[in-house]
Amino acid sequence: MKTAIGRLLAWATFLAAVCGCSSYLPLPLEKHPQGKADVEQLRHDAPVPAVLGIEDVAVLALQNNPELLAARAQHGVAQAQLLAAGILPNPSLGASYAFLLGGPGSAAALSASITQDIRSIVLISNRRDTARAAASGVDAGVVWQEWQTLAKARLLATDVIEGERQIELLHDAAELLRDRLARSRHALADGDTTLAAQVPDLVAAADLRRQFDELVRVQAGRRRDLAAFLGLAPQAPLRLSDRIGLAALDLDAVRRELPGLADRRPDLVALQLGYRAQEERVRGAILAQFPLFSLGVAGGRDTSNIRTLGPQITLDLPIFDRNQGNIAIERATRQQLHDEFSARLFAARSEALTLLADQALLRDQYRERTAQLGEMEAAARGADEALRAGDLDERGWVDLLAARNAKKLEIVAMEQNLLDQQVAISLLVGAGMPPVSFHPSGDVP
Repeated sequence: MKTAIGRLLAWATFLAAVCGCSSYLPLPLEKHPQGKADVEQLRHDAPVPAVLGIEDVAVLALQNNPELLAARAQHGVAQAQLLAAGILPNPSLGASYAFLLGGPGSAAALSASITQDIRSIVLISNRRDTARAAASGVDAGVVWQEWQTLAKARLLATDVIEGERQIELLHDAAELLRDRLARSRHALADGDTTLAAQVPDLVAAADLRRQFDELVRVQAGRRRDLAAFLGLAPQAPLRLSDRIGLAALDLDAVRRELPGLADRRPDLVALQLGYRAQEERVRGAILAQFPLFSLGVAGGRDTSNIRTLGPQITLDLPIFDRNQGNIAIERATRQQLHDEFSARLFAARSEALTLLADQALLRDQYRERTAQLGEMEAAARGADEALRAGDLDERGWVDLLAARNAKKLEIVAMEQNLLDQQVAISLLVGAGMPPVSFHPSGDVP
């Protein structure tokens, strides 16, 4: 009967151990990833419009950007580390059996013990706090990557839209010169002009064609970059709106919010949470001065069949190693993180202030160029009337229109710089981004 009960207990122990174990499942690598052939194939929570605005592109990037999807996997790793930090080590079981080979004894010697590491119990709360702060820091870092993804998606979409405007303006200017050259060739054939007079138009047309071809190549590269950023195939169709649709920044309001930058930008929040985790590591290193201490129960019998049972204690003597090396390492690491945070915060504020100053200067220059374009538009309208009345020759009329188109190109380029700077400022100071903060527990809401 006792043998049957023993076997039953052994099988129950074995089954419990097997059921508590994880099983292995393979996860093969994808060696031939393919971009989506169409925007409709991308992940999306709402219907995708036929013509995408900048914010539509930004939302699709948040859901489909390959690098961001990989970064979000860090959350699972951090949570697994948090789980591991809260698990106590298993108790240790020891046993021995010695056969009686001779002598006055009457039975084989038998001993068994079970012990538990007490220091691990003392340190488990500190390990949990460290892992919790580190996991929250990882989450804040992922949020920062999401901000960067939003900003880059807006930049890429802005560059594509503004590039299309520049191509259109260059095309109009090329058409104007093409007409001018056609009339010049007729005049040359009729003997009404000379080749020397035609050379400036030929040079201008060739230069304009070079600019046009270069911009077309750049624009094709921008579209491919945007497609790859969204997880699309390079040649996937991508129709964008011709309107930017970015709200103008209130520069004064942005300056007023700069003092709270450390609690709003996810990368700075992540650094603070990393520093908090390091504080816990310093505290843990100091607590680890507590020597290795195991407590348990041991029992057995000797060859005379005398049975014993009692407590068992194992204690390290802290004569040489009092964990002073680890304490010094953790304190030095904490100081390094302290200085890194101060340097990053200073650089972030300086960069934001520099961009704000550049934005204000560029806005003033943009207003000046816009006023100049208004004057040139008025002059072009007057030139049309003067050309019809015979008060202006065709060359002067073409030169005036070419100067107006060049001014339009300059203004479009300035608009693109303004928008790019605006997106960069929004990223640096969190304008238009969801707020991120941390609580004393180390959690990121």
